[in-house]
Amino acid sequence: MQEVVIGTRSSRLALIQADMVCSALKTKLHDISFLVKTIKTTGDVITDIPLEKINDKGIFIKELENALLDGEIDLAVHSMKDMPTELPPGLQIGAVLEREKPWDVFIGNPQGTKITDLETGAKIGSSSLRRRAQLKHHYPHLDICSIRGNIETRYRKLKEGQFDGLILAYAGVARMGWLESVSEVLPGNVCLPAVGQGAIGVEARIVDRDLLAMISNINCPLTSATVKAERAFLKKLEGGCQIPVGALGVIENDLLMLTGLVASLDGSIIFRATEKGNLEEADAVGLSLAGKLLQQGCGTILEQIKMECIENEY
Repeated sequence: MQEVVIGTRSSRLALIQADMVCSALKTKLHDISFLVKTIKTTGDVITDIPLEKINDKGIFIKELENALLDGEIDLAVHSMKDMPTELPPGLQIGAVLEREKPWDVFIGNPQGTKITDLETGAKIGSSSLRRRAQLKHHYPHLDICSIRGNIETRYRKLKEGQFDGLILAYAGVARMGWLESVSEVLPGNVCLPAVGQGAIGVEARIVDRDLLAMISNINCPLTSATVKAERAFLKKLEGGCQIPVGALGVIENDLLMLTGLVASLDGSIIFRATEKGNLEEADAVGLSLAGKLLQQGCGTILEQIKMECIENEY
């Protein structure tokens, strides 16, 4: 029986997602065995520095991709929101599973506390510039703080009383079985999700045509199209640094509707627009939306962030 080695990060959530991929493949392919191998990434090792100060967009996947290129593993499972828009030569995303709800959620301390219940100066933890910028825009009276660590570490810090609230992705919370702790789901007009949020991708070597054909069995075409548009949007805007960008593609009346935003770091300025097009033109929709925001003037913000990134580089 053929054995396929699937690489993943070692966190509990990453292992859950790898198991989701294995289960999906097993329902389609009965003559292949799957072995999950854990690999520690830079993002798992460096946990005391804010992500925006680490000039490495592949912080959570680089070691997995190296293992893939070296033949140590056959496939790599990633959260699509961790994936840089540029992949190493020789690799491609072969499948994207059906997306979980893409929204962010607020978990209050004590449980049940909503973000609107918090008093001035209350501390909310988030690992994302995108989340922090949007929350600062809508709730300028709150102290939106950087928090690092995997989802379990961040949740523990909340329960220890280090924060009055925590922003996490709905998908991660759902996969961990923690939905009962959620105080509220944040709507897109308050916190637009990250590019690819809620989607799981499977990466493979381009030369492994049989493997790519195999994993195509678990690809969700609609999720793949929306994520492709989001990634094209981000690729057009990014300049090598972590930037406060959100995007979400949805399918309405057989059309791809893509909403995106760029925010200043302090949340005082937000550029936002929507574009639509055919599913077959996902890349073009993303590029067109990025062009709209650049026409609005978001390039000034992006340039300022790029300069700060260079000055503060870890």
